[in-house]
Amino acid sequence: MKFTVEYEQEEDGRWLAEVKELPGVLVYGKDPEDAAAHAQALALRVVADRLENGESTPSLVFTFALV
Repeated sequence: MKFTVEYEQEEDGRWLAEVKELPGVLVYGKDPEDAAAHAQALALRVVADRLENGESTPSLVFTFALV
């Protein structure tokens, strides 16, 4: 499964990153790299939870896009 991490800067200076293929995987960071790292970590937790519950067995690939 291929994951796209989109990130953008909020008006207050924080960076918001979202994994488009996993609804609800939305995180903030202090800079783009921090936001992307948090998004990857949360995505991996979600995928691990799905695997533990027998929902899917994806191979993971992340791509990044500045919105």
